[in-house]
Amino acid sequence: MELFERWAWYGFYILFALYLTNSTDEGALGFTQVQKGWIMGVGTAILYFLPLITGAISDKIGYKKTLYIAYTIYTTAFLAMPFFHSFVSVFIIFLYLALGAALFKPIVSATVAKTTDKTTSSIGFGIFYMMVNIGAFVGPFVTGHFREISWEYVFISSALVIAFNFVLLTFFYKEPRHDDEPEKVKEPLGKNIVGAFKNIGVALSDVKFVIFLVIIAGFWTMYNQLFFTLPVFIDQWVDTTRVYDFLANVWPWLAQKLGTEQGTIPAEYLVNVDAGSIILFQIIISSIVMRLRPLNAMISGIFVASIGIGLSMMTHSGMFVVLALFIFSIGEMSSSPKITEYIGRIAPPDKTALYMGTSFLPVAAGNFFAGIISGNVYQQMSDKVQLARNEMVTRGINLPAISDKFTQNDFLEAAAHKLNMNMHEFTMFLWDKYHPSNIWMVVFGIGLGATILLFLYDRIILKKQ
Repeated sequence: MELFERWAWYGFYILFALYLTNSTDEGALGFTQVQKGWIMGVGTAILYFLPLITGAISDKIGYKKTLYIAYTIYTTAFLAMPFFHSFVSVFIIFLYLALGAALFKPIVSATVAKTTDKTTSSIGFGIFYMMVNIGAFVGPFVTGHFREISWEYVFISSALVIAFNFVLLTFFYKEPRHDDEPEKVKEPLGKNIVGAFKNIGVALSDVKFVIFLVIIAGFWTMYNQLFFTLPVFIDQWVDTTRVYDFLANVWPWLAQKLGTEQGTIPAEYLVNVDAGSIILFQIIISSIVMRLRPLNAMISGIFVASIGIGLSMMTHSGMFVVLALFIFSIGEMSSSPKITEYIGRIAPPDKTALYMGTSFLPVAAGNFFAGIISGNVYQQMSDKVQLARNEMVTRGINLPAISDKFTQNDFLEAAAHKLNMNMHEFTMFLWDKYHPSNIWMVVFGIGLGATILLFLYDRIILKKQ
């Protein structure tokens, strides 16, 4: 179920930024980067905060019933999304989708925890995370193919994939025993939710722990640019023809399957280098990192990931982006799994569950702030449409406002025509004059700041421990 859920989610999510912001004559919504940042940032932040409540609901009504509700919301949300086109309506339907994901998210990991013991938990969670990454890798390849046909097929394919989980749930899933927490099942739902918030409050009374969570929120802010900003940056600025040519020489079949008629590779396939690298190299990286203290692994991993994501936005070379994403994946593999492990280790023995319950807070905060970076900051520094607008204003050239009848693509083509350039020449002109790649400094700076603060946290705040 985790494999198919991640397949459906990442198949849609890796394309979501492009769906929101690309031109309407391509079937996308034509929103601004700021609007995209609000939808993805706030919506996904709420998704990661809701498990505090949805976890209490699942404890009360049972995991199987909760999963039926989650898959129903998931499926109907995917099917309905193509029918919503305004900013407010898309925001609402994405929040509805986030509710389905939030109902699902805590249950599968809890099921693994309840159906394994000390001797089998490592292999149990190992299989769990392997399914996460396989689903995240396969999903974008499937939906990327459907995107070439129509955006509607992207959402329909994700709906069908998540709907398959009804089969697995009905015929194979067994409700795990709740013997370890019978009081939660008997207590009223409201009392469970209030108790969950109280537990979070107890954990957050530890000032040193709160400082750690704030620093890790910086890591997630940087990390989420992989989904919020990078697909748009690649789509607007990166020349992927050399990636296509390389594949055509080495593996012609794959080049034909992934490439476009123009001899390029779509953004979602380049971004997917990260998930593919994790599948291939996670065991090797984990075997190396396991020899380090969790905090040292996080410090080095966040630093390497920051370099990778920064490099991916520094150039318009597709081959360079592929290399940068491989570097990013090494940092992600080194740091991300260690965060939860570290929280479990530093928690007082009688408060482990309380501390572990807060692990979603920096992820939620990171998504929120990532939305601001990919929205307001990216639009002002790097958005091609905004930079083209700026150039037209500077030159005193009046063009029609972007609308359903005069799309983003129409605007860019008209702007290029006014300067006697073709689209490639106009893109390179904007690149050379406005330096949209400077966004790399912002993203890398956030990751570097988190690295430095985590180092100081280790050397100063934890020095006596």
